[in-house]
Amino acid sequence: MSEIKNNKPKPGGFRFNPYWIYGIIFIVMLVLTFLPRGSGRSTNWAEVRQMIIQGDVQKLTIVNEQIVEVYLTKEAGQKEEHKSSAKKEDMLGANQPNYYFEIEKGYFNNEIKDLKEELKEKKNETPIPPIAYESHSDFMGQLFQWLFFIGIFLIFWSILFRRVGGGGGGSGSNIFSIGRARAQLFDKDTKVNISFKDVAGLEEAKVEVMEVVDFLKNPKKYTNLGGKIPKGVLLVGPPGTGKTLLAKAVAGEAGVPFFSLSGSDFVEMFVGVGASRVRDLFKQAKEKAPCIIFIDEIDAVGRARGKNLVQGSNDERENTLNQLLAEMDGFGTDSGVIIMAATNRPDILDSALLRPGRFDRQITVDRPDLAGREQIFKVHLKPLTKLAGDVDAHKLAAQTPGFAGAEIANVCNEAALIAARHGKEHVDMQDFQDAIDRVIGGLEKKNKIISPEEKQIVAYHEAGHAIAGWFLENADPLLKVSIVPRGVAALGYAQYLPKEQYLYRTEQLLDSMCMTLGGRAAEDIFFGKISTGAQNDLERITKMAYSMVTIYGMSEKVGNLSFYDPQGEYGYQKPYSERTSELIDEEVRNIIAGAYTRCKNLLTEKKEELKAVAEELLQKEILFQADLERLIGKRPFDQKPAHTEEPEAIVPEAETPETKEPETPADDIPLIEPEA
Repeated sequence: MSEIKNNKPKPGGFRFNPYWIYGIIFIVMLVLTFLPRGSGRSTNWAEVRQMIIQGDVQKLTIVNEQIVEVYLTKEAGQKEEHKSSAKKEDMLGANQPNYYFEIEKGYFNNEIKDLKEELKEKKNETPIPPIAYESHSDFMGQLFQWLFFIGIFLIFWSILFRRVGGGGGGSGSNIFSIGRARAQLFDKDTKVNISFKDVAGLEEAKVEVMEVVDFLKNPKKYTNLGGKIPKGVLLVGPPGTGKTLLAKAVAGEAGVPFFSLSGSDFVEMFVGVGASRVRDLFKQAKEKAPCIIFIDEIDAVGRARGKNLVQGSNDERENTLNQLLAEMDGFGTDSGVIIMAATNRPDILDSALLRPGRFDRQITVDRPDLAGREQIFKVHLKPLTKLAGDVDAHKLAAQTPGFAGAEIANVCNEAALIAARHGKEHVDMQDFQDAIDRVIGGLEKKNKIISPEEKQIVAYHEAGHAIAGWFLENADPLLKVSIVPRGVAALGYAQYLPKEQYLYRTEQLLDSMCMTLGGRAAEDIFFGKISTGAQNDLERITKMAYSMVTIYGMSEKVGNLSFYDPQGEYGYQKPYSERTSELIDEEVRNIIAGAYTRCKNLLTEKKEELKAVAEELLQKEILFQADLERLIGKRPFDQKPAHTEEPEAIVPEAETPETKEPETPADDIPLIEPEA
């Protein structure tokens, strides 16, 4: 998504590493250790015995009861056979032996004794040379052993801290920098090639952050009027809406140092490391002011304190948060350091972090509307160089309401992959339609074999959804219904186009519940039995009914009460009595039972229409809105939205060759009704 220029030197050139010095010292000590300690020529006892008999040996020295050093007389050293072993002097001027040989402990004394007896028997008056005993310490060997084991320990310790500290490189990757902040710095050497022009569909949010950028570029424009720049800007919104992309655009536009890191970068297994990294981060930021600090997923470190029932389990995280709060209060408003943060869970953040003076502004980055989705499609269609002429960004935006920027990018990428898989030279509208189905409903399972009986159950189940939604005024308009297996366990699905709205009335929720129960009701009406295919439907209506009673206050018996607890203040305790709990359960059952009875009566009245749709589904497997209009007439409540055109629904030629391209109204995100 963002392209970052890196002006660092290319790998491959000579780069000095200080660790080479330690390596050279280690090799030198290794060589010195294994060099032979003895001086002179190596020999054996038989040769030395002959030298003693000839009177050539001046003295013998036994070193550590292991090595015998042989010193020749001055006259013997002049002989031809001993010239190669002439005496030498070491660095301190001491004489070195002419010969040496190794012995076993106690063995040499016996040899000397035997030699004396032999000379006595032969009446040889050659004297036995004097024998001296010396003990030498192997200083180099002992030193090497100590240094070797210490070096192994330090290498193991360094590897351990590298793994704990976050890997191979960067700040905080070894024992000496574990307390350093691991923020990635973008400055004049590493620029971000992304600007506000690359951010589409977030016009209101861009206006807010552009003011921050303008302050960093022209601070006197605001300070002359007595204004103060906000210390912190918090980006809040669902996943994939472009919070991080907006921060990258700020980094590209501001032209000031930009520190980027994640909230989890502060978390460490060692006590005090998180707070140390916070201090180091703000220290670096003050040195490079004016600058921007961006903390992505700040909820990892900014979670509300005191919510954990186990005392002491979150002390390190709370210490990190406390240090962050202190640092945000510690620098003045004229220091030029601005904090930006992003999260999709603002409800769990600590209230002290959100107060004015820390995060002064909270910018909501919501899902884009129709115009915003069209702009986002235009941005992501640019990289697709080979587009067919029928690709229309407005129609794609109309068929993908509720999609976030990341989902739109995924649709464009999937369309290109599908076109390449089919060997096409251009990406056409059919590829985008398949990509939308792929993103929403999952991968089509063409090889999944289901029995004719199961296929009939799925057809009537999906037809029940379609008919119920068709004749309910507040239900969402149908876009497509299919019995082609998709995803992990979905044997069929119905796709709707909900309206773009933020408030829902009671009748709208009840009609939606009736439509969701249409599949179960259709099975009961036509087969007199029910199946497990309504599992997902039952989960949705159960959550919806409990929300109506416990959150939205839509129950007369329970009253205008809301037990919504976004910050977990209640913990594992219910904020109501057991009697109220029973009343809530009773109200939920009554709401669901009433919706089911109403849906069953409707489908019984429209039994012929339901049968016609189900039989058509068994033949074609996929039906669009135009097919339902042909079979059962136009929807009595349909009204074309004033803000958009009717997007064309593309019909797969391989599955429904005789169906024309119908036109369907576009309202909001397509809902899927998967059947297990």
